[in-house]
Amino acid sequence: MSFYIGREASKLWKRICAETSTEVKLLFENWKYLLGGLICQYIHGLAAHGVHYFHRPGPILQDVGYYLLPELGIERAYISETVFTFIFASFVLWTFHPFIFKNKKIYTVLLWCRVLAFLFGCQILRIITFYSTQLPGPNYHCREGSKFATLPLPENILEVFVIIPRGVLYGCGDLIFSSHMIFSLVFVRTYQKYGTRRFIKQCAWLTVVVQSLLIIASRKHYTVDVVVAWYTVNLVVYFIDHKLPELPDRSSAAMLLPVSKDSRTKEENHKLLNGNSVDPADWRSRNQTNGKGQELSNVTHTDAATNGV
Repeated sequence: MSFYIGREASKLWKRICAETSTEVKLLFENWKYLLGGLICQYIHGLAAHGVHYFHRPGPILQDVGYYLLPELGIERAYISETVFTFIFASFVLWTFHPFIFKNKKIYTVLLWCRVLAFLFGCQILRIITFYSTQLPGPNYHCREGSKFATLPLPENILEVFVIIPRGVLYGCGDLIFSSHMIFSLVFVRTYQKYGTRRFIKQCAWLTVVVQSLLIIASRKHYTVDVVVAWYTVNLVVYFIDHKLPELPDRSSAAMLLPVSKDSRTKEENHKLLNGNSVDPADWRSRNQTNGKGQELSNVTHTDAATNGV
């Protein structure tokens, strides 16, 4: 048993090392896209923080979703955030599964380049929208009488460009359309295309639907914010996805491997990256069998040539 566990641990370690070497190579080639995507996330956060200075609390607007869904209340507002955190964390962990599991279809670096492009395409439209018209926030901390409903004018430039966690949690004014729905829909659509488990895909879509209802029931957004997110995000992702080059097939992983003088190491790395574990004993026996077969073939050809003469 201990021998088996040790052998499996050795295979797992080789798989992680092989995957890491490949992803590092891809990171060096694509770091500009990842950095640009992260900068775009900062710009989006900066814009959401800036619109809070323009927010003015007022009466909550009439909303069909508010009539149909009972209000959860401030003490249960955490439920929608818990669902969103589950979606976010699950997707992030899934993008790193090629480092652990045999079956793999994606490269982590290339997938995140694609996801960040989807996110920023949606967030650009979101920034334009919520700066065009500021609606009175329906969330509890954005209503009249709350100390977080408005922000005083900044005393220095750092207050504008430094994003603090409290500002993210208690932001107001960035309503149309929901940022939570942008992340959730982008993540689920990405798994829909590159994931392999049909049951998980179905559960993911169901979870996003539930999250949509919870966002409205928690009064964090108006119904229009969620509805607009559903068709806008899907259209943007569809358009960008068709403009970007498709992710390479993992069957061509050998092209991305670092050059090695040891053919055995290259063979193992290639199989590890494509989801096949390699047993050194099996590899050695196959090599010897192939060698003997080649020798027998050479002898046969030599005898035939001699007889012919």
